[in-house]
Amino acid sequence: QVQLVESGGGLVQPGGSLRLSCAASGFTFSSYYMTWVRQVPGKGLEWVSTIRPGGDTIDYVDSVKGRFIISRDNAKNTLYLQMNSLKPEDTALYYCARGRMGYDYWGQGTQVTVSS
Repeated sequence: QVQLVESGGGLVQPGGSLRLSCAASGFTFSSYYMTWVRQVPGKGLEWVSTIRPGGDTIDYVDSVKGRFIISRDNAKNTLYLQMNSLKPEDTALYYCARGRMGYDYWGQGTQVTVSS
């Protein structure tokens, strides 16, 4: 069965960095667009970034451009999100999801908290 398992979240000070990972299994990872989505408590879901099957990035939400980098290792079936210069407003539950405009599978999420 399809599984997406995120890891790498935690508590970090403003200006710090974190690298999120999403381990995929149960499907041909290299054939799918993959996406990071985040949810701020009390707010809706926000698309963060999507990457093509071959590794070319599609885009980022404006608020993270220049700070976050999406990547993937198709040999390891793993999606990444390198987050630099973190801000308190980046605090959210981060999900990886399979797909581009619609997502048919989601991970359980990993919490990122940016606070001093």
